[in-house]
Parts: sequence; C-alpha cells; structure tokens
Amino acid sequence: MTNRPERIALISDVHGNLTALEAVLADIDARGITRIFNLGDYVGKGPRGREVIELCRERCEVNLLGNWDDFLPDPDRDFDNAAMRWWLDQLGPGQGAWLRGLPFCHDFWLSGRRVRLFHASEETVHRRVRYVRSQAEFEGLFRNTEATGEGPPPDLVGYADTHDPHYECQLERRTSFNTGSVGNCMGDPTPLYCVLEGVVDSEQTAPWSVSYVRVPYDVDAELAAARELGMPEYDGYELELRHGLYRGGLAQWRAGERPTGYHERVPA
Repeated sequence: MTNRPERIALISDVHGNLTALEAVLADIDARGITRIFNLGDYVGKGPRGREVIELCRERCEVNLLGNWDDFLPDPDRDFDNAAMRWWLDQLGPGQGAWLRGLPFCHDFWLSGRRVRLFHASEETVHRRVRYVRSQAEFEGLFRNTEATGEGPPPDLVGYADTHDPHYECQLERRTSFNTGSVGNCMGDPTPLYCVLEGVVDSEQTAPWSVSYVRVPYDVDAELAAARELGMPEYDGYELELRHGLYRGGLAQWRAGERPTGYHERVPA
C-alpha cells in the first residue's frame, strides 16, 4: 500500500455501444489512469454486446453484475421478444455464463472511507434507486444484505443502472453517487464516466474526490453499425443516443409531445 493517491475510472451501462466505450477508454488512457472498474450492464439496447464484453474483460480490473447481464442470458427468463433473442444471439461462446457469474459488489477502503460499488441497489440488480427517491431508499444503500455479504458497512456508495448521474451527502458523512452511463446516458446523451481518487486500501483519513467526465464520440458511426447489423428497436436506440430520451417515449416523441416517465417518480 502507498500513501500516494490513485485514480480509478468507474464505467457502467455500456449496453453494446462499442463506439462510446472505445472513446471513453481512449480518454481514460490519455489521462494516465490505469485502473478501471465496471459497474455492469455490458449488453442489450445496443448492437455489439460481444465486442463490449471482450474489451471490458481485457481492460477492466473489476467487472460487476448488471440487471441486463443477469436476465438476458437467463435460460428461465419469462420475458422474451425478437429484440431480446437478437441481443442474446450476439453473445459469444461462454459469454452468457461469464455475465451471470459476475460478482454483485466490490468493497474497498479509500482515504478512510469504506467504499461499496454495485449496479442498482443493495438488494438486487433488478431494483433501481433514482435520484428522486425516499429517505428509506437512500439509507438502504448503506446496509449489508444477503447480496452484499457481511463486513464493515460502507459510508461511500457508488452505483449505476439509472443512467442518471448524481451525487448526494447526508448526516453521518454517508455519501452516494451514481456513475451515469457510458453507452446510454439519459438527459445529456454524451458518454459519461467517473474518476474516484484517494489513497486506495487505506483506513487512514486523507483527501478523496469523485469527479465526472463527459466524452464526445461519433454517434453517427455507432448508429451506422446498428443499421448494418440489422439491430431491432433501432428507432428507440437512436432516440436515446441522439437526444438522451428513453425509448419508451418514442411514440410521444413522434407525436411531437414531451416524453415523460423515465425521470419522474414520486417517492413512497
């Protein structure tokens, strides 16, 4: 262990968008950052899940389970349609088993803070916690559960899944942040990743920081690849990549209405 601060790049929710991933990795390299942790959702939505998995296995020191990574290769998955079968068929041999076998979370010390990273929530990759949420949901992020296992509870939690970056701090110095998305960011569709900096594996109090980086990329090239491969649900993918609007609002968008539903939630 060194007392010198290190930088760790946190990426998430690439969703088969290889063009965005390559642009983000190039920016990480240009900054001299050598450690990359991935918070999950490698596949689905975009056309090149196989290539994304291959690149993340090569470049990421930590790879965590996402909701798409769990349910897309699930042989007992109830929900199915042509798009789901197409995305599943894009996976290479053994990649489905690799995805489903990924760890749920990753814990470590950083400048005296106990960090926990996971994809969506402290209980399951299939329940998301948005930036509009209840107090109980916020406090729950810091609990030990069957999914996280035992150990010192975290006071710094980083998660993904919602494609909406945000940062929040409350009493008892508990801090949470959402990494946004590399391949499918909502609101501003420009790919986004986090840089976590501090003294890694140290329980001694020291300066630390979390910052966000936006990386412009060639959206037209990514959409051209989707068309060339014949990816289903292309129009929804284009809506998300060009405008940062969830594909579920495609009909409203076409009708000239303001899409709603993705960001809006009334806390319980």
